Amino acid sequence: MLTFSKIKETTDFLEQEINQGRSIGFVPTMGALHEGHLELMRRAKKENDLLVVSIFVNPIQFNKSEDLEKYPRNLEADKKLLETVGCNVLFSPETEEMYPEEVNEKYDFWQLETVMEGAHRPGHFNGVAIVVKKLFEIVKPQRAYFGEKDFQQLAIIQKLVEMKKMPVEIVPCPIVREADGLAMSSRNARLTPEERTIAPRIFEILQYAKSKKDSICTGPMKQMVINMFEANEDFLLEYFEIADDKNLQAVTSWGKGEGIMGFVALQLGNVRLIDNVRFI
Repeated sequence: MLTFSKIKETTDFLEQEINQGRSIGFVPTMGALHEGHLELMRRAKKENDLLVVSIFVNPIQFNKSEDLEKYPRNLEADKKLLETVGCNVLFSPETEEMYPEEVNEKYDFWQLETVMEGAHRPGHFNGVAIVVKKLFEIVKPQRAYFGEKDFQQLAIIQKLVEMKKMPVEIVPCPIVREADGLAMSSRNARLTPEERTIAPRIFEILQYAKSKKDSICTGPMKQMVINMFEANEDFLLEYFEIADDKNLQAVTSWGKGEGIMGFVALQLGNVRLIDNVRFI
């Protein structure tokens, strides 16, 4: 595995590979790798000639400085995991390399960024868009792989690629879960042992809601799920929404969209967790 920390050396190497006809599958990460990341990488490795991974904790997508400070970092452990999936190139820059000057780019993703994560984390998706666009320009992948756990982020990146006419295919990948149903996330490492035993309840509630979809309308369904989360004193619910899977706008009946999903965000102790479930 080749490891680069500078943009120029990365682009020089990858342009040589591209000129020789090799395809690049790209998985951008912020490190603290887990099995969910590795599944993305295995797929990228299988579907392309080269697997390129970036590890960069992007400061401009954090709303709270304490969240940035607490974000888990262990580059040496991450490198060992990358070796197990046959990563060809790791790009791991410092902040000064990515942002040598003040960043002033602004994106407008319309209704996609005004709901759910966008409403609760203002500016977050602008920071995501800036770093993803820059990484795509550095790596120049044919395909880039993103997990559906961060479904709204995935939708934003798809819109970014469309807006900027970037020549990259965005490949959505299913949520990878622990044996007890908890969606894999780097943030899970910050849960206390007791909190870790409570966290699977999130998926249990979502699965229960899905099982009742044919007998409960969307309005009562939403209230039922909110009540279930609020009944657990360990959870501090931020939102539960039932929305379409294209524009992420709230739906008022099951017949209002071809794809309908439920989205949740909550605080468990000092850790913010998100998850989703497909109803239709």
